[in-house]
Amino acid sequence: MDYKYDHILIRYGELSLKGKNRNTFIKQLHENIKKATKGFPTLEIERQHDRMYIYLHDEDANQVKDVIAKVFGISSFSFAIKTNSDMDEIIQACMQTLPLQEKKTFKVAARRSDKNFPIISDQINRMVATSILKNSEWKVDVHNPDVKIVIEVHADATYIMTDKYPGAGGYPVGVGGKAMVLLSGGIDSPVASYLMMKRGVRIECIHYASPPYTSENAKEKVMELARLVSGYQGDLLVHIVPFTNLQLAIYQNADESYAITLMRRMMMRIAAGLAQNRKALAICTGESVGQVASQTLESMVAINEVTNLPMIRPVVCMDKIEIIDLAKKIGTYETSILPYEDCCTIFTPKNPVTKPRVDKCKQYEARFDYEALVQECIENVQSIWVHPQKEEGDLF
Repeated sequence: MDYKYDHILIRYGELSLKGKNRNTFIKQLHENIKKATKGFPTLEIERQHDRMYIYLHDEDANQVKDVIAKVFGISSFSFAIKTNSDMDEIIQACMQTLPLQEKKTFKVAARRSDKNFPIISDQINRMVATSILKNSEWKVDVHNPDVKIVIEVHADATYIMTDKYPGAGGYPVGVGGKAMVLLSGGIDSPVASYLMMKRGVRIECIHYASPPYTSENAKEKVMELARLVSGYQGDLLVHIVPFTNLQLAIYQNADESYAITLMRRMMMRIAAGLAQNRKALAICTGESVGQVASQTLESMVAINEVTNLPMIRPVVCMDKIEIIDLAKKIGTYETSILPYEDCCTIFTPKNPVTKPRVDKCKQYEARFDYEALVQECIENVQSIWVHPQKEEGDLF
């Protein structure tokens, strides 16, 4: 019999703590894996109480591995072989799938779930190890082996696993509701997007564009960032807001030092309107305390004042080095540092106020009909679906 990896075994990890909600979480994870692997037509997915199996059939195990590594809610996963619960077949399966031509250290860890199986776990370990030692230059290392061979003997079959890959952790995207993320072209907001999804929150993104002051390149950069993070939930809806008229009105009617604060207040109003339309429960930003003038606690109070929706700032207490490290890990850093300016950077005042007052914000806002301009932005938004794999016709 020719043995090869025929399925991937998925472990839930943190989901095992969810009590009565556990089945809901596992069902959502099943849906997310199904969605993430839709490019592999012959896959079958079976969910059980304590683990999930992906039957590979004709699909490439390593390609599937790269996709499910981004699915939140998975603690770890392993390539596995299913064979009969027969000692000769178990040994043969191990011998044919291990790279015995390479020098490695190993450990065998058997677990006999089927107590009717006549050979106890310790004997299974010894019999498999003896065969490997006789037929290769492999050496046993029980403390820090190169390869750990896990053998699970069940009544219906035996499962053999030789690798354990870390999953993305967290909760399945969708179990925590939906939030609108303000996605700029910077380093912080893609990281904030990733952290929201990791806690099970499905996201949609909002980007504020101010043509002709911001370029088409800046928009394409943001769409590429959206594509890079979309793999963590399968697809992503990006709302492009035409912000030019509102931004110019702010600069025409307010002191320059208050421009950024007022601009952020308008962004929150627009985000709240879009959240209501899209049934989102919160607004998320990439703000970090004190990183720039508009991110002081006083500024956050002034900005928050315009909406009752929860404002979530996942990177609020991270320093820039920590955020950069995470951006590199999730693959967004190189795109984020491309030199295309967004509407926040292109109109940055020389001396922005660091301790804005709400009453002063309201005084400036009373000078123009901002509500009509906010509504105009919401009504003229362009919404674009983004997918992890670039499709024909995509500009980004």
